[in-house]
Amino acid sequence: MLNTYFRVIVGVMVLLSVVLTVYVSQNWIWFTVFIGVNLIQSAFTKWCLLETILKKLGIKNNGSSCASC
Repeated sequence: MLNTYFRVIVGVMVLLSVVLTVYVSQNWIWFTVFIGVNLIQSAFTKWCLLETILKKLGIKNNGSSCASC
């Protein structure tokens, strides 16, 4: 379940940042860059801030974490 929430949240954030980049300001592209860098660092460190937040909110982990997918 955690992996599903993770993918949905990250997907929405990426799409939102693209829409904001196109319609509001090109500086919103840095939000997309931040998301990408965070995904890359989680692959190497096996730690993901969003995963920690979701666990504190009570979302159950069913075996795999977002950093290991």
